Amino acid sequence: MPKTSSKTTAKADTKAAAPKAAEAAAAPAAAKPVAAKAAGRGDHIFLVDGSGYIFRAYHALPPLNRKSDGLQVNAVLGFCNMLWKLLRDMPADNRPTHLAIVFDKSEVTFRNAIYPEYKAHRPPAPDDLIPQFALIREAVRAFDLPCLEQGGFEADDLIATYARQACERGATTTIVSSDKDLMQLVNDKIMMYDTMKDRRIGIPEVIEKFGVPPEKVVEVQALAGDSTDNVPGVPGIGIKTAAQLITEYGDLDQLLFRATEIKQPKRREALIENARRRESRASSCCSMTR
Repeated sequence: MPKTSSKTTAKADTKAAAPKAAEAAAAPAAAKPVAAKAAGRGDHIFLVDGSGYIFRAYHALPPLNRKSDGLQVNAVLGFCNMLWKLLRDMPADNRPTHLAIVFDKSEVTFRNAIYPEYKAHRPPAPDDLIPQFALIREAVRAFDLPCLEQGGFEADDLIATYARQACERGATTTIVSSDKDLMQLVNDKIMMYDTMKDRRIGIPEVIEKFGVPPEKVVEVQALAGDSTDNVPGVPGIGIKTAAQLITEYGDLDQLLFRATEIKQPKRREALIENARRRESRASSCCSMTR
């Protein structure tokens, strides 16, 4: 697929698509698309990370106000441009049988109950972006496409669920996103597509980034942490070191169980201390659920 954006393309697309995007933003919500038959063997599903599209669109375009009431609609315009380009440029041999746009429903999810500091460092959405959320969903429906969202869950959770279910039914899935957290889902039936870089992400690309296959990505991230989501890891251990340790010991449980074997003193002590904290948290959770 061709690249979906560049500075030159963005400027040209902005002028060309502005009237259509403004109409979509101003129009009332269209009727929901007719439900398609359940995906099965031989089908190909596209799951688009709509929330990722929104923020990319908002930051890519300068302020653009609707003449009728002054409402800012730059994210609506950018989103529509990106979605239209995705649909328009799909090659004939890679068209999906099913396609949906997936959104975050709210900022608070079940992860906040597990770890209150999850994403706590992130500022709230800009004031001029918030009114555009509803307009973007209306625009998606104007494309005759379904919007998927559910309270208490992130778009990632829904994408993972639908992708897994598609696998179980023998269908293949393309996740349209560049979110590294989704790379743990990649397998022989699930791949990712980064429209901004026109790059397909399969198992080799995941190994290139994390140093481990997709099924081990979550263990590497558990060790290294994720500053983007405000999730701490083991001090002094980054992605490269975490990948080496998981490869050597097989999995996180084995690594922590055999932490005393680590030769580097600082690394050994950090792993042992974090293993103790992990056990303490597990005991607390068990006592709360009895």
